[in-house]
Parts: sequence; C-alpha cells; structure tokens
Amino acid sequence: MATPLVGSSGGAVSISLGREFFKMTGSGNDFVFFDARLEGPGWLAAPEAIRELCARGTGVGADGVVFLEPSDTADFGITYFNSDGTRAALCGNASLCTTSLAVDLGLGAAAGLAFDTDAGVIAGRLRGQLPEIDLQPVSRVDPAVDIPLDAGESRIGFAEAGVPHVVVLCDDVDRIELRTRGRELRWNDQFPQGANANFVSRGSTGNWRMRTYERGVEGETLACGTGAVATALLLGAWAVAGADVELESRSGRIVGVRSTRVRSAWRASLRGEGRLVYRGALSAEWSDFAAAARRRGSVSPESKRSWDA
Repeated sequence: MATPLVGSSGGAVSISLGREFFKMTGSGNDFVFFDARLEGPGWLAAPEAIRELCARGTGVGADGVVFLEPSDTADFGITYFNSDGTRAALCGNASLCTTSLAVDLGLGAAAGLAFDTDAGVIAGRLRGQLPEIDLQPVSRVDPAVDIPLDAGESRIGFAEAGVPHVVVLCDDVDRIELRTRGRELRWNDQFPQGANANFVSRGSTGNWRMRTYERGVEGETLACGTGAVATALLLGAWAVAGADVELESRSGRIVGVRSTRVRSAWRASLRGEGRLVYRGALSAEWSDFAAAARRRGSVSPESKRSWDA
C-alpha cells in the first residue's frame, strides 16, 4: 500500500507506508528526521542503520540523522548521529532544521522554543522565514594553536562550539586541497576527540567564504553551522571581522552569526536555512533490516542493546 505525497513539481509521489521521516536541508547540509517522541528510535539508532539511511544512492541520503524525543526540561529533545553512525553532541544546521520542523509539527512556538541536545539546551525561534538558534556559551576560543601553516595559510585557531573546530584563515578556500589538508587537521594529535576542519577566506567582493571537512562525515559538507560559529568567533578574535558575521557556505547559501563576549565566554546565535525537502516513509524492506543484519552477524552488541532499550 502506498500514500500519495505532493512533489516539488506538484505531482503525486507514491512512497511505501512505513516509519515516517522528514528530509531537511540547512544550506546544503542535509538530514533525515524521525519523530521518536511516542515510538522510540529502536533499531534505527544502530550505527549500521544510520549508515544505511545516510548512504547516497542506496539510502535516503544525508549528512546525519536526527531523532525528536521527549524531554523533561525543554519542549522536546534531539539526538544527533553523523552519517558514519557516531553520535555527536551538536550540529548547528541540524538544530536550525530542528527549529523549523518543530514549529511545523506544533512542538514549539515560532516566537521561541527550547530543545535538549547532548551539548545542553538550545533556544530557537523563527525570524521572518529563517530559523535562529542560541548556542550554549562558548568558553574555549584559542586564536593560535601550534600547528605549522601550509602555503596560502596565515592563521590557525581552535574553538569548542558545541563540538571541536579548527579554523584556518587562508588566501583562497578554493585552492585548499580539502581531502588531504582537511583530513590532516581533523586527525591532528592536538585534538584527542578529533575536530572539524574549517577554512575561511575573503571572496572577490569582500565577503567571507568557508569550507568544512567534517568529522563523522569524513569529507566536505556543503555547510556546517557550528563551524560557522567557530569561524565567526575566531575572525573576531583575529580582529578581522565584527560581532555580526555572514559566511558563504560551499552551497552558496549564507549563514549568519551574532556574538557577544561576556567575561570569559562568548554568546553566539546562528541563523540560516532550515527547509523541509520532503516527507516520506521507509519501505517494508527497511522494517526487515534489523532482522537481516542480526542474521548476518553484522550488528554490534551495543547496537542490539540500543534496539532493546
């Protein structure tokens, strides 16, 4: 049995009935969302299932998976997984998408809502048509780290904006060999938990442009919200930008960061796209995934326990 949905061209799109999901994008950083407030994530939270869901070409395709869950301290909570199946404390663009989707689902008000993350409670709202979120205070911003500069690079700093980020000020982000330099910085020994690697430069019109090699995705993503926050804070620390910074992501879309310093911490707000691409439902084959994976013996004991929790 199938349910008709309306596609972007206005025609009906037939998708098999099953577990409903929402495909969202934040400036090209895309996610699969599940409403898990009544029915928990179950086997969908297993690393094997996350990787299958996020696979381009054979799955839904995404940079990460988000579960909307109950919360005792906020309107709701979220759990975020990278596309490689690892759990992450925070994703800025996923949080922007969360804000938009929560308003659409009636989980919070457009004027203001709050949701739990592994990095603390995030406040969000809609400003016009765009979502904006307030991150938890950022207490670690290091304008200089002891890493040798490559050709075309002038500064390297570090900031913990929910997740760790190394930021490189360079002459031209288009000339960066991201797959090699980004990976090198992502695994640098100075960052025990690894770090996202962000590169930023001035564009031809004086605007700021950035690229990100994202841990957990292990490659370039079209945008990174927490990376934009880390980059904006370091541009301010380097005295080359002010308190309200706009950054052009690799997708060409603009993300904005407003920040203020309060004693030894920075308060930052991130704004940008959080758009619903489509709603769908997993097919019956996906419902059989867990049993098949168990039979193959490819499911870790940790995953099995998470399904039974």
